[in-house]
Amino acid sequence: MSQHTSADARIASAAGPETGSPATGSPAPVGPASAPGLHAPTHREILTIIGGLMIGMFLAALDQTIVATSIRTIGDDLNGLSLQAWVTTAYLLTSTIATPLYGKLSDIYGRKPFYLGAIVLFVAGSLLSGTATSMYELALFRGLQGLGAGGLMSLAITILGDLVAPRERARYQAYFLAVWGTSSVLGPVVGGFFAGTATIFGIAGWRWVFLINVPLGLLGILVIWRVLHLPPLRKVQHKIDWPGALALVMALVPLLLIAEQGRTWGWTSTSALACYTVGLVGIGLFLVAEIRAGDDAILPLRLFSTRTFSVGAIANVVIGIGMFGGLATLPLYLQIVRGLSPTKAGLALIPFTLGIMVASVVAGQTTARTGRYKVFPVGGTVLMALGAALFSRLTPGTPMPEFFAYSVLFGLGLGFVMQPLVLAVQNAVPARDMGVATSSSLFFRQMGGTLGTAVFLSVLFSTVGGNIAAAFRTAAGTPAFQAALADPAVKADPANAPVLTMLAGGPAPSIDNSSFISALDPRLAQPFLDGFAQSVDQVLLIAAVILLAGIVLTVLLPELPLRTMSGIQGRQQEDQAADEALATQAAADAAVADGAEADRAVGDALPADQARRPGDGVMSAIGGVTAVVAVQAAQAGHGRRAQRVAPDETRLADLDTITDTGADLDTDEKSSTDRR
Repeated sequence: MSQHTSADARIASAAGPETGSPATGSPAPVGPASAPGLHAPTHREILTIIGGLMIGMFLAALDQTIVATSIRTIGDDLNGLSLQAWVTTAYLLTSTIATPLYGKLSDIYGRKPFYLGAIVLFVAGSLLSGTATSMYELALFRGLQGLGAGGLMSLAITILGDLVAPRERARYQAYFLAVWGTSSVLGPVVGGFFAGTATIFGIAGWRWVFLINVPLGLLGILVIWRVLHLPPLRKVQHKIDWPGALALVMALVPLLLIAEQGRTWGWTSTSALACYTVGLVGIGLFLVAEIRAGDDAILPLRLFSTRTFSVGAIANVVIGIGMFGGLATLPLYLQIVRGLSPTKAGLALIPFTLGIMVASVVAGQTTARTGRYKVFPVGGTVLMALGAALFSRLTPGTPMPEFFAYSVLFGLGLGFVMQPLVLAVQNAVPARDMGVATSSSLFFRQMGGTLGTAVFLSVLFSTVGGNIAAAFRTAAGTPAFQAALADPAVKADPANAPVLTMLAGGPAPSIDNSSFISALDPRLAQPFLDGFAQSVDQVLLIAAVILLAGIVLTVLLPELPLRTMSGIQGRQQEDQAADEALATQAAADAAVADGAEADRAVGDALPADQARRPGDGVMSAIGGVTAVVAVQAAQAGHGRRAQRVAPDETRLADLDTITDTGADLDTDEKSSTDRR
């Protein structure tokens, strides 16, 4: 047997015996001897599996940033720049909707097939996107890509939860955050390179933004197929919550659509109001469907009765708003106000990534060593709020080292928050709900991020015009600005014509295409930079205020003792406890039935005029005591059986006494009847 096969067998045995029952309504029993034989996989085996999971996570995380820097080139090449928002919206819609579905379905049917399926969908969508001939085709293929992306992140974290106990899990989650942080830096760099290259191997450079995912995805499929071997879940009949899934689509599609398109349509336009109405109706139908579905629901509402889950869900939404909404403005500041290219803007965020990595490692190691985790979400939101407040002081002349310091601070806060919140939720729910709990946490964070991005960009672009106008009024009286207006070279340069026309009473240049700012004379461009920086500051100040609410929520988050068994071990223990409960109930029912049968037998043996009704005589009382004793004995449990021998023998002795007494009473009564 090869070393690879031996390692796989060890990992499978660590999770439990690979057995399952037929697809019946009741699970197959698991013997009590199976639990003691479980052991955790080794560090080396876990790293091997994480290597495969990280490839999938890298694909999903990289795609979020690599496309953003090249979308303008893509739109120009496909003659559809005005449709670029639909390319982003299609991906966002499908990935957000698919996230909770992957969690629930993997809880029922297992993780590996759905994780492989997610990679396959993502690779297929990437390949088709790389061959798109129009923006409509690209939007459709990006939607397919999003269906796969919805499972790559959530299932990777869930699989880690299956393999490793919560206390040890924290240190391994740092690897996932490292992937996320690295991709946030590499995405703009790689995207800018591909977009700026005419052809690569005879193919347009921007198409490699999508095609690069194909070899990486195939490698991920191969690694996961070979190294990830989880024990199959016991097969129990479940009903797929189709009404809940359809209602979720009905709720999210219009709400995400208005979040992406609201700034273009207008937040109070007819289309926007229609989206609000349909979305609210969808939310109501979703709640009704989840109540009816019970445990089969996509998002079982009973989870919200757990304080950790409910507080964690709200905290994820709030932190998502402040985190992603705030981060959406920093690349704009770097590119528009500081004049950096997309590639250089990505490199300028390296300190932010370093902060995430350092904080995630510290949080993971400390949690594994001490078993305490609440301090990190609380401290992390404090650091994020402080970082956002400091970012709100940015100006066009802010030194880059100062910007880097703020980035490190914000990154440290983000690294402290992201995984401990997921860990707290995973630790608080039953092992059978690991997938839906993990995916729900990411779902709520993503919804918060989508909402925050939409709201903050709306605030940014709705205030930037007024701030720029105020900046021009301030600059108009300065000698430098007056000298620029009087400079013949400035007047002769066609690049300055939009500003000169505006100052002469003409229309103001559109901010939707800010590329003209970099070509202006610096003295004429300064009011644009000042106004844009002021709008960025307003957005980041709002983010800081929202993160203050996040601090309160993380303080309210309960800190439960971290479990010492992996998700698979916990699930097997839950299954075994359910089996014992079923056996106990069956024994109790049988005992009651035997007692009732004994009563009927005694009644049949007596003459008709002496037959007693149930509950009237000593023999009926004897049958009832027999049933009670049997029920109590059945409920004693396997673990306490040895300690209950003496009490049970005492009860049986008392039962014999009652039986003998009843028999004597019957004999005396019969003799008295004979004498009469």
